[in-house]
Amino acid sequence: PELKYSNTTGYRTHSCGELRIGDVGKEVTLSGWVQKSRDQRGMAFVDIRDRYGQTQCVFPNPGDNPSEEKKGEKERYETARKLGREYVIQVTGKVIERSNKSKDKSTGDIELAPTSIKVLNKSKTPPFKIESETDGLEEIRMKYRFLDIRRDPVKNALILRAKCAQVVRNYLAGEGFIEVETPVLMKSTPEGARDFVVPSRANPGQFYALPQSPQTFKQILMVAGIDRYFQIVKCFRDEELRADRQPEFTQIDCEMSFVTQEDILNTFETMIHRIFETMVGHTFSKFHRMPYSVAMRDYGIDKPDLRYDMKLKNLTDLAKGKGLKMFDESELVVGIVCEGLAKYSKKKIKELEKLAKDQSIGASGMVWVKCEEVGEDGKSGKFKSSVDKFFKAPDLAAWARLCGAKTGDMILVFWGEDHKARDAMGKFRHEMGTRLGLRNKGFYGLWVVDFPLFEWDEDEKRWCAMHHPFTSPKPEDVKYLNDEPGKVRANAYDMVINGVEVGGGSIRIHDRDIQMTMFEKLGFTKEEAEKQFGFLMGAFEYGAPPHGGLAFGFDRLCSILGNETSIRNFIAFPKNKMGRDLMIEAPSEITQKQLEELSIAVAIKEKKTAE
Repeated sequence: PELKYSNTTGYRTHSCGELRIGDVGKEVTLSGWVQKSRDQRGMAFVDIRDRYGQTQCVFPNPGDNPSEEKKGEKERYETARKLGREYVIQVTGKVIERSNKSKDKSTGDIELAPTSIKVLNKSKTPPFKIESETDGLEEIRMKYRFLDIRRDPVKNALILRAKCAQVVRNYLAGEGFIEVETPVLMKSTPEGARDFVVPSRANPGQFYALPQSPQTFKQILMVAGIDRYFQIVKCFRDEELRADRQPEFTQIDCEMSFVTQEDILNTFETMIHRIFETMVGHTFSKFHRMPYSVAMRDYGIDKPDLRYDMKLKNLTDLAKGKGLKMFDESELVVGIVCEGLAKYSKKKIKELEKLAKDQSIGASGMVWVKCEEVGEDGKSGKFKSSVDKFFKAPDLAAWARLCGAKTGDMILVFWGEDHKARDAMGKFRHEMGTRLGLRNKGFYGLWVVDFPLFEWDEDEKRWCAMHHPFTSPKPEDVKYLNDEPGKVRANAYDMVINGVEVGGGSIRIHDRDIQMTMFEKLGFTKEEAEKQFGFLMGAFEYGAPPHGGLAFGFDRLCSILGNETSIRNFIAFPKNKMGRDLMIEAPSEITQKQLEELSIAVAIKEKKTAE
């Protein structure tokens, strides 16, 4: 529920979005920014704006030679007509009913007839319009972020974020969680993304790392007996950026003791239900639990958007043996059905072929089949395809039957190594869902469970943790740890909403011996494991309880609630694609004196230029 509070201060009696028809006749004072000022001969109109809304103020022009009693009115008119955009003003006057009411504003039934106006501060002309639909490009808006935040889309995104954080805190406090802050300066670890490192002046040659997550600290808090922990915490990763990724981001970080996977899923699914009901009025049904293997088989991706169908279909057996070399040599031939796309022109199909080969998808190419007529017997029909030379109508009818394609649909096909082809088709499915307008409405949530504990790194020729080194194996799979690590499933889970991973976690390893075996499989020597994680191993020797938890990407969660694809609007001061803050011009060089104090010499690698 909205909190009730007074906006009255020494500069105002009301906010600019507060006055209604019931306030007519009141004497009020408003303070804010000039949204718009226009002089229309006998009248000057000024829209005054603050965080809460806008109110129109009307300044009559008494003429060139006003009487003594009209001189004040003339002064107010002259002041009003000369106001620039974003001037900060204070107006006092009487609330009157507006003759030409505006349905676009919450204050559209009234206007203010000022008896005084005061300019509190002037403003330069802004470099872009401070309006919902602005003419400012993203780079210039990020440079002048303090102006961008004045616009409703950004302001409302930050308000949504604040309200969401309040819902989270209220829910978790009600469930007995304790909010505990963990250190920002911590130890660097080699697993995962690159660390941001901080040199220690007091310890020359040694460095702190900014936390990629508070993982080890929250596990130690469980050993310490806190039982239920959370914090809304800043995390840092030095990795490539994109629309839903920033070098510093916020997590809702949680951990619980003496719990099973089911306990955690139920606790935090309820929290997400509460958030969506409170913030956007959406009521979820119970989340589906989908094994990782099923997600990859049917959707090619471990975060499927289930607001639409478009399942992946294995066409390998039907596609091989027809003389088409690229199919015959492939481990997998996989297709999806796009409803109604048989009407696509050659131009549109070429656009899809180009998309398939784009780096963001990574397919070798794309085969298409237009189902112009699918026979009722499922064995005949009229088809047009890019492989008509190799596949006749009965062959393509079999494809249509297996895929569930109907008359007017188009089948799109990828091929190659199983994992690569499936992954590319999963990404392509997401993109097609977006292009066809299947991903712009509603919400669908699910849990993806039973992930592999390890994944093989072909470049380094070693096993890597799919999540992190502290994830517990399924008890029934521990027997495979030593000899068949690829068979071991993790006691891990991801929450997916609308095709976006909003949270993930696991039941943790609380047994020192299993943890050491895990480190060994990841290529750590006993000495390296002790050096990196000895503090955690040492804590486990003092009675570590069974425990587990998860972390939600708070920025991503807010972007879903706000129906946006980028998280930038939901972060007050985001970085650009190069990790730079254009407003404060960071990162920047530091002085030679600072470098010497830190015992650091800078050696910048020269960028290789193409010959």
